[in-house]
Amino acid sequence: MSEGKDMSFLGHIGELRGHLIRSILAIVVAAFIVGFNINWIMDHIFFGPTRNDFPTFELVNHFSKMVLGEESIHLPKDFPVRASKLYQQFNVMMAVSIFGGMVAAFPYIVWELWRFISPALHPKERKNSIFIINAVWMLFMIGVLCGYFLILPFAVNFGVIFKISDIIVPLYDLSDYTTLFLQVVLGMGVIFLFPVLIYFLTSIGILTPMFMRTYRRHAIVLIMVVAAIITPADVLSMLMAAFPLLLLYEFSILMCGYTYKKVQKANGNLPTVQK
Repeated sequence: MSEGKDMSFLGHIGELRGHLIRSILAIVVAAFIVGFNINWIMDHIFFGPTRNDFPTFELVNHFSKMVLGEESIHLPKDFPVRASKLYQQFNVMMAVSIFGGMVAAFPYIVWELWRFISPALHPKERKNSIFIINAVWMLFMIGVLCGYFLILPFAVNFGVIFKISDIIVPLYDLSDYTTLFLQVVLGMGVIFLFPVLIYFLTSIGILTPMFMRTYRRHAIVLIMVVAAIITPADVLSMLMAAFPLLLLYEFSILMCGYTYKKVQKANGNLPTVQK
């Protein structure tokens, strides 16, 4: 503890460099593991949302049969993908490997971040920070899974079934699908870190639960804009992205209220009644 406080600026820079190097090495190792298993990952995970046996489609069709008596989602048997450039498959392999490495190593990266900041914290702050650190990687993973299982399948379904003419033969570009995959999955992972941002802004006195409740309507509009950015142009995908984000905003209000009361109590002030 004392060594962390007495460490010079250059010492902190050196310590940070060590944590960054270990984090980068973790991403590289995880990316190599993904790269060595790229064929299985591409067939079963990457292109999973393009097949009718994807868990999301099976679940939707199960309830659809119970209610409507027939399946509501039925994709074509084949999903024709073309690679129009010489190194396109190699570039996609690198992008998927790096993305997979980042996702797999994310809990370790967060742990390295906590190891860097924890020596400067008081024992009580260190105890509370463990909850925040775990919340960061868990929220990110939940966002990634939400994007993969909830949003991406419906985005793919809309892109496949939408037709303007029967004369057009579908032939999908590999880079376009890769961009859609990373945009939706990674975008949801990052957005799900919103409650953590709310916690820090409330802790330093910038944000209050009253403010978040007052501007809830503005937040809904912003959420719809964000949902439109991270998804294709279809309404269904946008709504599927907006729904969890709305729930996330309501959860953030609760977290803001809880954190605000703790800050007020720590400062010796009576907690303000929030309506």
